[in-house]
Amino acid sequence: MKLVILGAPGAGKGTQAGLLADRLGIPTISTGNLLRAAMQQGTELGKQVKEAMDAGKLVSDELIIQLVKERLGQEDCKNGYLLDGFPRTLAQAKALSGFAKIDGALSIEVSDSEIEHRMEGRRICSKCQATYHVEDNPPKVEGVCDKCGGQLVIRKDDTHDVVENRLHIYHEETEPVKEYYRQKGLLLAVRGQKKLANTTQLVFDALGISL
Repeated sequence: MKLVILGAPGAGKGTQAGLLADRLGIPTISTGNLLRAAMQQGTELGKQVKEAMDAGKLVSDELIIQLVKERLGQEDCKNGYLLDGFPRTLAQAKALSGFAKIDGALSIEVSDSEIEHRMEGRRICSKCQATYHVEDNPPKVEGVCDKCGGQLVIRKDDTHDVVENRLHIYHEETEPVKEYYRQKGLLLAVRGQKKLANTTQLVFDALGISL
């Protein structure tokens, strides 16, 4: 199965992609991981990525598309894969259709207000990186990690202004991608639930996969 997984920051698409990949025995391909790997390996593409990032520029669609194309050509992708974070733009979606045949685009739908609730209430342990939520999954002692006693902190990208900006960019860039797959009859929309297990059940049902 060859799938694209879409969802706003904080919608849980990375978690669902991991669960699906484990169940189906296929790799999850994240653009973030591809970019880091390319830089570490020092390939020609990796050098171009590093040059752009060192200059504080966005990595171009052309570079990202080439990285994904090379990755999909590897042996472990022959039986399928999950694309997480790609395509992010309409240009990327159209380019992908030129070298890969996608079976479906799974979109995890969560309202902006729920995304803001999830991300602005999230707290991360400064020592062990355990994750909590002030309302949905609070620690036993406020501000203190249950596991290691470390201080719980707010990530910089979980502040209100940053969350709002990320959501604005997501809608601006990704709505056309969703429409592109909808017109092709490939879009599968699932309403994200507060409980992880409930969302997972809906995702697997939409794809016709048993848990």
